[in-house]
Amino acid sequence: MAARIEIEGDRCIGAAQCVLSADKLFDQDEDGFVVVLNGEPDGEDLEDARTAAMICPSQSITVVED
Repeated sequence: MAARIEIEGDRCIGAAQCVLSADKLFDQDEDGFVVVLNGEPDGEDLEDARTAAMICPSQSITVVED
């Protein structure tokens, strides 16, 4: 299954929940906003991406699965 991570950067509030739950997939820029490190996760990384999207307080993360 192919998947990709989409970010709505203007919604990000810098809570870092994505980084805490999936540090191989997400980081923060110098202003504290989300940066995607791997936009096409698979396996365990895909599960981590789903978790990050679910717990994001601003709902800035979407995992699109084809």
